[in-house]
Amino acid sequence: MFSFFSSRKFLRHIAFLTTAAAVMLSGCGGKDNAGGEPVSVEIWHYYNGSLQSSFDKMIENFNNTVGAENNITVKAHSQGSIADLETAVLNSANKQVGSGVLPNIFASYADTAYEIEKMGILADLDQYFTAEEQAEYIDSYIEEGRIGSGGELIIFPIAKCTETFMLNKTEWDAFAEATGAVTEDMRTVEGVTDTARRYYEWTDALTPDIPGDGKALYGRDALANLFIIGSKQLGHEIFRVENGSVTVDLDESAMRKIWDNYYVPYISGYFRSDGKYRSDDVKVGNIISLIGSTSSAVYFPDEVTDDHGTHAIDAEILPMPVFEGGQAVSVQQGAGMVVTKSTPEEEAAAVLFLKWFTEPENNIAFSAESGYLPVKKEANDYDYYKETAEKLGIEIAGTNDMVIKDAFSRISEAELYTNKAFDGCQEARSILEKSLADKAAEDRTAVVDHMELDMSLEEAVALYNTDENFSAWFAQLKADIDAAVNKG
Repeated sequence: MFSFFSSRKFLRHIAFLTTAAAVMLSGCGGKDNAGGEPVSVEIWHYYNGSLQSSFDKMIENFNNTVGAENNITVKAHSQGSIADLETAVLNSANKQVGSGVLPNIFASYADTAYEIEKMGILADLDQYFTAEEQAEYIDSYIEEGRIGSGGELIIFPIAKCTETFMLNKTEWDAFAEATGAVTEDMRTVEGVTDTARRYYEWTDALTPDIPGDGKALYGRDALANLFIIGSKQLGHEIFRVENGSVTVDLDESAMRKIWDNYYVPYISGYFRSDGKYRSDDVKVGNIISLIGSTSSAVYFPDEVTDDHGTHAIDAEILPMPVFEGGQAVSVQQGAGMVVTKSTPEEEAAAVLFLKWFTEPENNIAFSAESGYLPVKKEANDYDYYKETAEKLGIEIAGTNDMVIKDAFSRISEAELYTNKAFDGCQEARSILEKSLADKAAEDRTAVVDHMELDMSLEEAVALYNTDENFSAWFAQLKADIDAAVNKG
């Protein structure tokens, strides 16, 4: 991991930005604090490890430059995991015994911010950003943050991510040379399924004396995204939110496509998930490709340790597969920051920090180390990103470079989508995350048990890949989603 904050070029550039950043608020209901009383801004977040270190260094730079000129000091505290942060924020908002006072800023996903917004304690950020300023950001990032009852901007984007399709090219090349497979075969979701079948059969044939020991090609993180984005690609928005009210469109034909292209290949052994994340499965050779967050690309291994020992691998980034006949839609992810209501001086100081943080040069500096994507349109141009990184003395690792280039291309070409928050949305998403994943894992175990009793793979899979099994699962999924939404 490089350390770009020690770069003299970077520090000189921050100093150059100081004067401009100090007057950012003058045109939109805010004011700088030069010559005023000292103001302290507290931030709660969920960053840990190298990500926390990067964020802390950004804050240090702000405090030493723009903050110093405006008598503003920013202090940040990690609350642990995302779940820990959500608990701390909700406890504070509800004034639970032993909880701390809500900070000036906290990182939040839409569901948590939505709950707290209903309490009336979050600042309307529209008053601090002109229309021209807001237009500098990716449109969908701003739209996602409009969760106020009247469409007010409540969640401010500071760094985002989408998903990426990563491949162990070293292992793939051996398969491709032997079978004639090409990565273009995996442009569609259905193509991934078929290619995974071919890979399983090829690896199974390598040991003819051991039937049924083929290897999985693929796995994916965040299965809820397969449902939400896959359905959107097929013309169905599972959770359509208007004026705070949600309409559920859990289309049976779309769910059958997901069943056929996740459950069936999973119980067949073509897909696999064992570790906490699919990058863990790549590291031990259980799979050779994955779909995961762009921010997790830093964890894709450069070597694999399997039954044959440890060996180096090369990575390749592939286009995100889309369902056949579907529209190009990619997920939009990443927590934003919300500002709590306080004094005018504290709110203005909090916004000043957020504006400084998302200036293209600063945002790129954070993005390059964290793996997240910058949020302004200007910074989402690959050539500009690379030139800026070079100017700041930042060396971007090869895999991250490929991921960023691919992500920028999709941001400009595909629709970015995330559903709006609604009552019960967290539970509904959890159901999508676990429903098919848990059933596939359970039934895969049963299939393996049948195979150990001398049943063929095809025979064992046929016991579970039935219309009746799908219908029962779909009915339960629909009932669970309806209950979550109605309870909310």
